[in-house]
Amino acid sequence: MSNSGAGRTTLISPGTTIRGDITFSGNLDIEGEVSGCIQAEPGQDAILRVVEGGKVSGEVKVPHAMINGKVEGDIHATERLELAERSVVDGDVYYNLIEMAVGAKVNGGLRHTSNVADDLAAKREAKAAEPAPGPTNS
Repeated sequence: MSNSGAGRTTLISPGTTIRGDITFSGNLDIEGEVSGCIQAEPGQDAILRVVEGGKVSGEVKVPHAMINGKVEGDIHATERLELAERSVVDGDVYYNLIEMAVGAKVNGGLRHTSNVADDLAAKREAKAAEPAPGPTNS
């Protein structure tokens, strides 16, 4: 038996409220409400779906997210983010690839990142490459 997340789905059904952080692999479908951070297990091909009527209050860190409900918090989608027509995001969105339908709402910044770690390293390298202030020896 394989340990891959393929075919495994966790459902948080309508009328259900989860308080606390969630770490998952496979698929996580949210039709109810989650108050806490959601993240995929490292190295897993995980998909988060927040359907219409579903709500997440907390930071999201996943490879692939499909949103048609509400997210109150930043979203970090390292591979792909799909915002459907009824999606509402109150927070910054960090994405590699994004698809937004007409009607999707983002109340925050959109930040393209091919890889957040690469971007941070590039910023450090650029700062290190700046000439140091002070007198020059001629």
